[in-house]
Amino acid sequence: MRKHHILFLTFLLPGLLLSCNEQLDLPTDGRITMDQVFSDYNRTRGYLNSCYGYVPKPYMDRASFTDEAQDADDITPGSRYIVWYGGNVTSTNYKDNSADGSPWGKLYEGIRKCNVFIENIKTATVYASEGEKAAWTAQAHTLRALYYLQLVKRYGSVPIFDKPLPINHDFSQDKRASFSEVVTFILADCDKALSYPATRDGLPWEIYDNQYGIMTRAVAYAIKSQAVTYAASPLWSNGTYTWQKATEITAEALGQCLANGYRLFDEKPAADIAQNAYALYFFTTSNDQRATDKETIYHWGDNMQVWRYAGMPTNPGMDRTGPCPTQDLVDAYEMANGEAPITGYSDANRTVPIINAKSGYREDNPYTGRDPRFYASIYYNGAVRNLDQPNGKKVETFVGGAEEISEINRKHTRTGYYLRKFNNYRSGQNNDADGGVRLLRLAELYLNFAESAYQSAGPDAAVKVGNLTLSARDAVNAVRARAGMPGFPAGMAKEAFEKKYRNERRIELAFEEHRFFDVRRWKVLDQTDRFVTGMRITRSGTNFVYKRFKFPNRNAFTDKYLLYPIDQSEVDKIVGLSGTDWQNPGWLD
Repeated sequence: MRKHHILFLTFLLPGLLLSCNEQLDLPTDGRITMDQVFSDYNRTRGYLNSCYGYVPKPYMDRASFTDEAQDADDITPGSRYIVWYGGNVTSTNYKDNSADGSPWGKLYEGIRKCNVFIENIKTATVYASEGEKAAWTAQAHTLRALYYLQLVKRYGSVPIFDKPLPINHDFSQDKRASFSEVVTFILADCDKALSYPATRDGLPWEIYDNQYGIMTRAVAYAIKSQAVTYAASPLWSNGTYTWQKATEITAEALGQCLANGYRLFDEKPAADIAQNAYALYFFTTSNDQRATDKETIYHWGDNMQVWRYAGMPTNPGMDRTGPCPTQDLVDAYEMANGEAPITGYSDANRTVPIINAKSGYREDNPYTGRDPRFYASIYYNGAVRNLDQPNGKKVETFVGGAEEISEINRKHTRTGYYLRKFNNYRSGQNNDADGGVRLLRLAELYLNFAESAYQSAGPDAAVKVGNLTLSARDAVNAVRARAGMPGFPAGMAKEAFEKKYRNERRIELAFEEHRFFDVRRWKVLDQTDRFVTGMRITRSGTNFVYKRFKFPNRNAFTDKYLLYPIDQSEVDKIVGLSGTDWQNPGWLD
């Protein structure tokens, strides 16, 4: 791209419901100068709009690249799951065999556009109030921070560009900044955005008419919280960001959100709508200007057709079964009394569970009395699908049942379970009413705070959070209370709290892409992703026989898989320019 000219087909991205929705009036050759862009109100707004939309959309399929799910397409020749599970991913084929391709270039394109906007709006001659320019600038800084967060959590250290590159830029001099240096840049961008007023002429808390999807103060705070949580974690900790610092930053973020109307979604649904508030939340629209949904901070992504792409064979029009929840995940759901049903396994294949006698769990009746989030997230044998017909037909995953387990059919479960989270049972060919993954939500802030607070101060130490004082245990218990689960007990040792906390995070954020990154930043990938298990059920008269089984070993659990590989074409360019190989460890093909 030349310094003063840029080629546009359109500035506006479909789906961004900003108030300026007209395509630009371009010269016939499609080229206009930056002076022309930033001297015209609609073009300036249009360029800001074009800065949006570069975050990889979160999707349920990432679960199949974790121990949350085994994908039904693991039997489809040439599928990305066969390649991933086999450990046959290279830096060259990663983009075709991973959860979200290889978003390096796309994210840097978003960063480049933000840089152009931030630099040019400073001297823009556009006729707009200083307040409106401030609001635009704050959005651009928040977006840039969001893009760098998505880069760094995938690739680790990356180069920082904070200005448009001149035409004669010397790429051979570029360096990869460390993870903590990038996080420092992210925090500075967010703080810059937050320095503007909390009004419409700045960076507001509110979402105004026709502004669904724009950056807000809550987004900036949530970015800060996630960035510093990652920076303090074992994979990235270098002393720059301690757990104490992470606690301070997330305490401010959580306190500010709570003080400005953010709340965990707790609307009790009618029995024929959803099982509980947790279930209802994930197919309730967040495009309501926070009238009902006060939990979602940023929902970027499409509503998913779970019924079609993670459906059951009895769903008319379904395409495939997609991510099938694993027995490992099912075992992680506590009993309703707060006890873990299983404390471990007596065999290496995890098929002989050690049952916690205090829990009330029974291996011959495994789905009774579990955490309410289990029923909101998993279709299991005997589950009621149509809540308006509670005495009607139930899900049959047993061998010979209508939704039976199968080793050869991608339209049947591979594990004995189907995904229910995000799914409105009324969804189907004539009614797409399923929900989608929230990129950022308040429950994550509670959990981020709990993680940093127990690490820095212990599980029960009170920490100032805005006008409140919360301990790590209080924060976790707030999330559990919404789900209808008893709180963590007082006086837990740090190690016991950590184990229970990590399980809580796994359950609350299941299928929302967090598990993939969490096990990496905790450096436990080799403990979680070596293999997964399922449940084969057979019917004997009126009884069921439950038999656990192990899937073949996966090979995507080594340190190589802690990070994405950088696009090999990009690596080759840098090698040619500077002789330096930027490729991440283990990805040298």
